[in-house]
Amino acid sequence: MKQSPKNDPKEVRRVVSASLIGATIEWYDFFLYGVVAGIVFNKLYFPSSDPLVSTMLAYGTFAVGFLSRPLGGVIFGHFGDKLGRKSMLVMTLMIMGVATVLIGLVPTYDQIGIWAPILLLILRIAQGIGLGGEWGGAVLMAFEYAPKEKRGFYASIPQIGLALGLCLASGVVAGLSSMLSDEQFLSWGWRIAFILSFLLVAVGMYIRLNVMETPEFAEAKASGEEIKLPIKEVITKYPGNVLAGMGARYIDGVFFNIFGVFSIAYLTQTLHLSRTDALLGVMAAALVMIFTIPFFGRLSDRIGRTRIYFWGSLLTGLSAFAGFWFMQNSNGNMLVVWMAIIIPFGVFYASIYGPEAALFAELFNPRIRYSGISFVYQFSGIFASGITPIIATYLLQKGNGDPWLICAYVAFAGLVSALSASWIGRRKRRESLLEAIPGCA
Repeated sequence: MKQSPKNDPKEVRRVVSASLIGATIEWYDFFLYGVVAGIVFNKLYFPSSDPLVSTMLAYGTFAVGFLSRPLGGVIFGHFGDKLGRKSMLVMTLMIMGVATVLIGLVPTYDQIGIWAPILLLILRIAQGIGLGGEWGGAVLMAFEYAPKEKRGFYASIPQIGLALGLCLASGVVAGLSSMLSDEQFLSWGWRIAFILSFLLVAVGMYIRLNVMETPEFAEAKASGEEIKLPIKEVITKYPGNVLAGMGARYIDGVFFNIFGVFSIAYLTQTLHLSRTDALLGVMAAALVMIFTIPFFGRLSDRIGRTRIYFWGSLLTGLSAFAGFWFMQNSNGNMLVVWMAIIIPFGVFYASIYGPEAALFAELFNPRIRYSGISFVYQFSGIFASGITPIIATYLLQKGNGDPWLICAYVAFAGLVSALSASWIGRRKRRESLLEAIPGCA
């Protein structure tokens, strides 16, 4: 197996860059669907006399992508632990890219009837499978190459791919919205954003094919300790870590989908702001995140991942109240609306997303790490991410247009994640004490 020198700075930078670029493309593809779901797909693929019903159906297919992500995590996690990280990353990028381009070519409901939403659903499932295997491999390439004292920082670099992908997705759609009339955008303009994925994937494939396997995986393989079914080992030997990791992930999935996906529909349909202005606010928050994610990743190396994650979860959850209050009372002032998105989403959210990759990676042994972190991240995404826009749409209706029930839901997610991070921290300290006692290591 071809392997690079361990901790070689030049090779570390190259691997981290490859992980970041690939992750950016994957997140662009995945979030593009979410950005468009509430403003295009509800009209063209799920027509209904009731706008609420059509929007809920559109978000339903958005949720399916999260339902299929655990399948991708299990499949590619298994082979990533058996065959290597690099080969799985090449395959997931190809699956994601092809599915995204094909979404841009699917005829509408008026053209082919019920087959339109069915095809959209199938391709969304393929997207979920691709991303399900992508995330774990991308962060592990960076985490396992990095020096131990800098793993929080280096593992946070691929996490920036989420911000860049969201920025690209919302920016491309916002640009097309501003350049085209509503009729042109709904007719064909939105398709350009999906078809552009072909060019991005071509660049990503070239870069990923030119990196080497991680030294830590090579060492695990060289030890000769073969695990036949890594996911079984994860569930049977690390049940506490799995549950705590899924709990810690809760605020991540809920908050991202409230501010990165649902807020666009809220601003346009409830507050009647323009689609372009709403998208620009999300894009600005994503730009800020590019800098705050690695900041909190580095901070976690210095003062502890669980400490950052605990306080970040609480602050992030509570910030939803302030964010939605300022949106609701902005009186159309776009600077106020944008700041109501940028500060909670661009700053507070980064305090959990930055340290998250290293936090989850440290929960599992290298021999089953790809399966472990993929399962935790993707399976928790079903309830933490996939159904959040649907829940938010329902809570907004129950609140008669007021978002306070949504904010309470976000705050609850923050509390669950904070308690989970606290449990992980206590367990780590207990394990460290045991290792320090002779005969207990």
